[in-house]
Amino acid sequence: MFNLGMPELALILVIALIVFGPGKLPEVGKALGKGLGEFRRAMSAEGAAKEEPITIEAKPVEKKAEEKTADAGKPEETK
Repeated sequence: MFNLGMPELALILVIALIVFGPGKLPEVGKALGKGLGEFRRAMSAEGAAKEEPITIEAKPVEKKAEEKTADAGKPEETK
């Protein structure tokens, strides 16, 4: 796919080891594996079939807000 050989993979591993350190490297690998697994499931047809449709409900408009805007356009009566 990316045409990476053993020297390139070893170089990537050494750089990751330097950047993250030996203590964090297993955690980073685990998180990366989980992320790739979730991405695969999302891209597969099975993942798309299991998704629930998104529903959006609108809130009812309050009458007070409508009355205020309607009253603002009317001129006030003077006695």
